[in-house]
Amino acid sequence: MKRLSQRTVRCLGVGMLLAWSTAALPAEPLNVIFILADDLGWSDTTLYGHTRLYRTPNLERLARRGMTFSRAYSASPLCSPTRSSILTGRNPARTGLTSPCCHMPQVVMKPEIVPKAHPREKARGAVSVSRLDTTYPTLGKRLLAGGYTTAHFGKWHLGPKPCSPLEHGFEIDIPHWSGPGPAGSFVAPWRFPDFKENYPKEHIEDRMAEEAVKWLKSVAGKGKPFYMNYWQFSVHAPFDAKQSLIDRYRKTIDRGDPQCSPTYAAMVHSLDDAVGSLLDAVDVAGLADRTAIVFFSDNGGNMYNGIPETDAGGKPYVTAPTSNRPLRGGKATMYEGGIRVPCVVVWPGVIKPGSRSDARIQSTDFYPTILKMLGLPLPADYAIDGIDITPALRGGKLDREAMFTFFPHAPGVPDWLPPSMSVHSGDWKLIRLFHQGENGAHDYRLYNLADDIGERNNLAARYPERVASMDAMMEAYIKDAGVVVPLPNPAFDPAQYRPEDIGVQKGGLSVAGGGHGGKAAKPAKGAAAAGGWRSKGKTVGLTVGDGELIVHSTASDPWIQTKIDPPLEGPFVFEFETMAASGGPGVVFGAWNGKGFIPGTYIQALEGEPGTWISSRVKFPADGKLTSLRIDPPGEAGTTRLRNIRLLDAEGNVLKHWP
Repeated sequence: MKRLSQRTVRCLGVGMLLAWSTAALPAEPLNVIFILADDLGWSDTTLYGHTRLYRTPNLERLARRGMTFSRAYSASPLCSPTRSSILTGRNPARTGLTSPCCHMPQVVMKPEIVPKAHPREKARGAVSVSRLDTTYPTLGKRLLAGGYTTAHFGKWHLGPKPCSPLEHGFEIDIPHWSGPGPAGSFVAPWRFPDFKENYPKEHIEDRMAEEAVKWLKSVAGKGKPFYMNYWQFSVHAPFDAKQSLIDRYRKTIDRGDPQCSPTYAAMVHSLDDAVGSLLDAVDVAGLADRTAIVFFSDNGGNMYNGIPETDAGGKPYVTAPTSNRPLRGGKATMYEGGIRVPCVVVWPGVIKPGSRSDARIQSTDFYPTILKMLGLPLPADYAIDGIDITPALRGGKLDREAMFTFFPHAPGVPDWLPPSMSVHSGDWKLIRLFHQGENGAHDYRLYNLADDIGERNNLAARYPERVASMDAMMEAYIKDAGVVVPLPNPAFDPAQYRPEDIGVQKGGLSVAGGGHGGKAAKPAKGAAAAGGWRSKGKTVGLTVGDGELIVHSTASDPWIQTKIDPPLEGPFVFEFETMAASGGPGVVFGAWNGKGFIPGTYIQALEGEPGTWISSRVKFPADGKLTSLRIDPPGEAGTTRLRNIRLLDAEGNVLKHWP
């Protein structure tokens, strides 16, 4: 045990300062461009040979200049935690930023355990930090202090001001947006408050590339090296794209292939075009030999939303955005499909062009590696979870035993797991399911990824000693990093426990209406379901994304409804926030004792201020047992977003929260 703990500590970067104290400064400082895709899965590019639909020639062009990693991992299966890990070098387990909630109004700076959990749940998960603390010596701050000029383009999702890129070492931030995705659509009109399209139907990724190239040209040759974050909005929801590209890919769709969304293929295409624009700009400026480039994704591909499509013959169908085959699971899961991501690194003079590596790296590694390669010191008295991957960049091996992923949430997507933590060691991966065993003990899933990349054969019972040794690695890290881990649920009721629901997304794919460029088919007949709610019927689609419930109506008078099971005694307070593209009143109803709905209160949803978040607070009296809730958003067709949906008791304790 002592030997394992010592090696685990080495994985945290302790002791690297001494080794790096003699590192020579580069003769001429290199520029750095960090390209981060959003929700792009390991099988969503042509780099690994697992797609027949998507086309990524510019990523292949990038790969010919550098090294492609086949075992690169995000530090989380969701975006904001991984983004924080890149900028800080710290695992989300250490920072407590474990959920993509940084656009929410609540400011949470320390993680804590959920105060109450449903009786069917064995463990109480964690409440995530909701802002990237400005006290961290982020990569932007370190490079700015080291003489670099810095800029951030695209998605941030680590908090609004005073936690925006401008407070984390970036001199430029465009479009200065703190939301979870593009404002309303990829194709203009957008709803960014201070950033407007230059022409009708402008694509946000085209515009971001244009802004980044303009900045690059302005700073090139000015005597200072530059560091650019180009963090793409693509290929996150909402699912829309250029109509010309959708039409092009629609002709190549094979409905027998799980990757069969022409809309998503068009989104990947625009992502790749943006990469090409940056490469062109670097070449034209004569900076190819002086610019390091990292391409990475913040988590695996999305498998839980549904995209309404039409095939070449005009027949409608609904499909998941993508498939991460041969990996299991996707975004928001602890399986490989949620955390193994595409990665290319270009470093002139260090990396052999066109090379490949099977070294196991993680998003936390970029912080210490970039600083080391640029000859900049690590901050003093600052624990780092990443390791220096320079040996791998030079074509060698890495001395890494343990690599951790922490996800204390249970989002209910396909292949979801209860609150959990995993450790990779060599070819082995162990997942600890907190308090899911008998009498509050942990449960485990052990996989040999060399033989079972799809994680179908749980070997925990066959290799108990390996489970024990790898679990000890996790325990040592938990103690060292002060991780706030899930606790047993004292209200757990075995009669309400349904283990058969683990890994199953209730209601199937959650379907939203098409976007600006989609000409998408209508959702399937009957009510859509997502995040514990169901819709009025086929004219109203639902989807869940990054803590939001999104309602898309193709007709007037939309409504959504949820069942309260088991029924709860009042009185209650029902809170939520709404954002719609148009104004008008809405209404909330409550059903009591299994009878019809009784109006609770009218809400003036976005009256006069469409496109802004409006808070609503509805008080329900103690009229018996609440059995159902219904929300009627503004009565026009269009999109309404809801977030922070909570049902509280009279003392303010959260009884239920959605999605």
